[in-house]
Formats: sequence, C-alpha cells, structure tokens
Amino acid sequence: MSLNKEVVLKGAKDAFGAPAAVLFAGMVGFGAMGQANGLDIWLTSATSFFMFALPGQVVLIEMIVLGSSGVAIAFAVTLTATRFFTMCLTLFPQFPEKQRSSFYYLLVHFMAMTSWAIAMKDFPKIEPDKRLSYFTGFALVCWGVSTPGTALGYLIAGQVPTYLSLGMVFINPLFFLLTFTEVKPRANRIAILLGAVIGPISYLFFPNYSLLIAGLVGGTIAYSIDLSLRKKAIAVKDFPKIEPDKRLSYFTGFALVCWGVSTPGTALGYLLLS
Repeated sequence: MSLNKEVVLKGAKDAFGAPAAVLFAGMVGFGAMGQANGLDIWLTSATSFFMFALPGQVVLIEMIVLGSSGVAIAFAVTLTATRFFTMCLTLFPQFPEKQRSSFYYLLVHFMAMTSWAIAMKDFPKIEPDKRLSYFTGFALVCWGVSTPGTALGYLIAGQVPTYLSLGMVFINPLFFLLTFTEVKPRANRIAILLGAVIGPISYLFFPNYSLLIAGLVGGTIAYSIDLSLRKKAIAVKDFPKIEPDKRLSYFTGFALVCWGVSTPGTALGYLLLS
C-alpha cells in the first residue's frame, strides 16, 4: 500500500481552514479547562496528543479532579470512545479492499468527529483509490493542531474570560452538527432533528443518560421513519409491475406492516423517557 502524495497534500490543504480552526478552538477551550481544574500543562497537552478525543479528555479531567480510581476512569473514558466503533464501521469500508493493511491501526488514532463527518460528506465525490490518501492528509492536520491548541488554551486561560475560553469546547460539536446536515441520507437529518428535541427533554428527567437516550430513541425513530418512507416509495415504484387485480391486496399488506410498527415504536420511546 502506498499513499498518493499529491492527494495527501490536497487533504491537508482542505483541512487547513474551517475544520482545523474549529478543532483548534475546541482544544483551546479544553486547555483552559485543564488549567481551571488545577492540572499541569504537560498532562493536559498529553491527553490531546495520545487520546485525541475531546469527550473522553473532558471525562478524564473531571474524574481525575473527583479523585476517581484508575479503573473507573479507564472504564468511563472507554465508554465515551465507543462512538469510534460505528464511525470506523461506516468509514473504513469505503476504502478500496486492495489498500487494506495494518496502516489502518495507526490511521484510526487520527480520526475525529470533524474528519469523519467531512469524509462521509465528500467521499462520494472522491475516486475510491484516492480516499485513503485524502483522509490521511486531512486527519493528520486535524490531529496536528490539537496539542498546540491545548497548550495555548492552558497558557492564555488567565488572560481570557473563563466563559469564553471554556465555551470554545462546544465549537467543534457545533461544526460537526452543521457539517453532518449536508450528508445526503435522509435518516441522518431526521435523527439530528429528533436528537435536538429529545435531548433537552430527556435531560430534564435523566441528566446522566440524556445523550444515550437521545441517540438511541432518536436514531431508532429516524431509521423507522426513513424505512417506512422508502418502502412506500418502493410500493409506488413497483405498482406498474404488479397486475392490476393484485395491487389492492399488495398495498394492504404493505401498509399494514408499516402501520403496525408505528405504535410499538412510539410506546418504546415513551417508556425510555418515563
């Protein structure tokens, strides 16, 4: 396996700009958080260099400050990283099979929400043989700005209002959200909309599990809605192929199944939030 240097540089060039700037700002906020919680600059910066996963880094700092055991910290941080499992399952199969190698084990360390979202949006426009090179350049730049951003945030923490420096942590998730709305699959957009509604509501009742509930319930409902709409589209498309005398029976069975799953889905969502 070999990388195309021109494509790697193209990916790096595309990363410099909004993606890297947003990630840099988020790490500046994280650095300020580390300083505010009394950690030294070396430990705070090392988490960005070795972990490169902002949610996990925030959990790490919070649990260190609370004096949690090493086992509890490791378990909690691992849970925050489970999102990478589905991110890898959706991203890496888009690389050509002939390019698969042990290099993936190194490359996965440089994957972040930002690079993943951009890749999911732009990969359909990129030739399959160039995707690995492009993603490598893009992801390396995103990872490369994280440690300097963390160190800068730590150093300027006393010079910038606390609410401003800590608020930068939320810029990266916001950029991810705005980027992901451009991804073509309808289910993704429905899931984002439902998550925006279910998240705040579930937080009022289950603050510790609101994110999990929003993702599980919103994602499930979004998938069900998208599946139902796709099936209806298929039914309309297939009508010309069905004998006229059989169309009513076909549509009746099809529609009954779609209707039948709606009530259990609604009840499940209610039970999870009650």
